[in-house]
Amino acid sequence: MPDRPRLTPAVAQTRSAVREVLPEVGSSGGLVALSGGPDSLALAAAAAFEAPRAGVPMGAVVVDHGMQPGSAEAAERAAAAATALGLAPVLVRRVAVGRDGGPEAAARVARYAAFEGAMAETGRARVLLGHTLEDQAETVLLGLARGSGPDALAGMRVAAPPYLRPLLGLRRSATEAACADQGLDPWHDPMNAALAHPRVRLRRTALPALEEAIGPGVAEALARTAAQVQEDATALDAIAEELAPDLAELAEGGIALPVVALAANPPAIVHRLIRLAVEDEFGRTLSRAQTLAVARLVFAWHGQEGVDLPGIRVVRAGGRLEFTGA
Repeated sequence: MPDRPRLTPAVAQTRSAVREVLPEVGSSGGLVALSGGPDSLALAAAAAFEAPRAGVPMGAVVVDHGMQPGSAEAAERAAAAATALGLAPVLVRRVAVGRDGGPEAAARVARYAAFEGAMAETGRARVLLGHTLEDQAETVLLGLARGSGPDALAGMRVAAPPYLRPLLGLRRSATEAACADQGLDPWHDPMNAALAHPRVRLRRTALPALEEAIGPGVAEALARTAAQVQEDATALDAIAEELAPDLAELAEGGIALPVVALAANPPAIVHRLIRLAVEDEFGRTLSRAQTLAVARLVFAWHGQEGVDLPGIRVVRAGGRLEFTGA
């Protein structure tokens, strides 16, 4: 690896992107989530350059999912690269991947649990993730295909503490170029070529087909869509969060919301108030289907019984929606 790699446009882009999020990392420091692939390796190199200049401690965490032969060697190689770049501490965590939700979802759950453990162990407050513009486009397309609603169309956010995605506005070609320009040798995960995974099929077949049918710029357009939906979602969230303290009432074993006051708001706000009530009182996140089931007690009330959610019972009684532990 050259001691003084030339500052190319790709290297400058990755460094600038990291520099913009460092104030969010703060003096407690962060960890780069490093797989050794082009995206995370370019991120690690940019963070290793920028963080010391900003007085921000920066380390790395490498997660070995153990899902394929050679994964341990790949993890150690990534850790060695992080150490060579000057990141510290560098942690390697091997995780056990379950089966719930399929291999991709299970791996994600295990990976984020490892990130949380690494933050707790090191006292670092943020983890930097190497998602790029293509990852954002794939997320939006998956949300469209699954009918997951506005939250899915909003995609990933650059700042979703404790996670930061500095490279979300950069194309994957920029991270690959940044690695090449700095003499970095990224690892290419064979699973990223396995068409059995929906996201890989999107990357390899769907997005190129859309580009061919519609013209170039599809990924950028999807990313712009996500940014616009994020703006709207942020505004609606702020309205709901302002209303919630005035609406929430105590209920035996839980919390209650007055139906008349709820119904005076548009559905988008009501849905958020319902989710906020459940998150604040029970620490759980409702799916859209669950949220709509509860909202029918407000907008389509015909004397029906309540709604049973995991560990929560919701009924309409005395002009209130009452949320209690089941």
